[in-house]
Amino acid sequence: MRRIKSYIQLIRVHQWVKNLFVFIPMFFAFRMTEIPLIIACIWAFIGLSFVASSIYIVNDLCDIEADKLHPMKRNRPLASGTVNKRDAFILFTFLLASGFSMYIFLLKDIYAVALLGLYFVLNVLYSFKLKHIAIVDVSIVAAGFVIRLFLGGLVTDVPLSRWVVIMTFLLALLLALGKRRDDVLIFIETGNKARKNLDGYNLDFLNTVITIMSSIIIVSYIMYTVSPEVIARNGENLYLSSIFVILGILRYLQIVFVKGDGGNPTKIFIKDRFMHIIFIGWIGTFLIFSLLYK
Repeated sequence: MRRIKSYIQLIRVHQWVKNLFVFIPMFFAFRMTEIPLIIACIWAFIGLSFVASSIYIVNDLCDIEADKLHPMKRNRPLASGTVNKRDAFILFTFLLASGFSMYIFLLKDIYAVALLGLYFVLNVLYSFKLKHIAIVDVSIVAAGFVIRLFLGGLVTDVPLSRWVVIMTFLLALLLALGKRRDDVLIFIETGNKARKNLDGYNLDFLNTVITIMSSIIIVSYIMYTVSPEVIARNGENLYLSSIFVILGILRYLQIVFVKGDGGNPTKIFIKDRFMHIIFIGWIGTFLIFSLLYK
């Protein structure tokens, strides 16, 4: 049982929540009730999750020594020794082959397969080299979320709003910067440099850019809700849902600046009850105004 738990930790199943972004094009286009689109998104989600997990294994193989110095990452299966390199490589091969097979034989979209390939190559380059370059590292992370968006749009044949693409990139960038701030705090407190690129960051810089990103995200969402195509599809009152977006950003900033706990955005999303309430409020408001307009 402990061995199975170690494998689950290695592939980071909890991080699969990020891949729910493939459903976003369908949601914002208000086509959530179309069964073929839902099935396509489910396959895209599973395939992408498998490929993403294979990349996590590559990343952990590259970072074994660095992870041993990190107060939390040292408990990862490879760093702690609960999973050996041979078993990790076998699992990597299985996940990678399975993920691409779903896109090739089930979704049968050559452009989606190519985009998934780009996602894999980009993240492998990130694991070996690009994550060591300040600013480039967080940009690659943010680009990964945009790729998730486009995968969802491709498999469902749903066009993407430019505002949704911009907001996704900015939100992912914000979360990645929050993680780097957490790494800087650990370095200040312990003297252990968990990342080679920390020389390119400091608290003043990160506090400034996190604040800037937060402001731009809020403005971008408001601009999205009042754009002509959105008003034509969802009505004029959708801008009121921006209240929950503002509250969500404020809650995240509170967690980062007041609690000093921005190192794991996925954990925040999964476990923070206040964030759950805000998210449900946003979803509910979005759907209510859209349905009333219909």
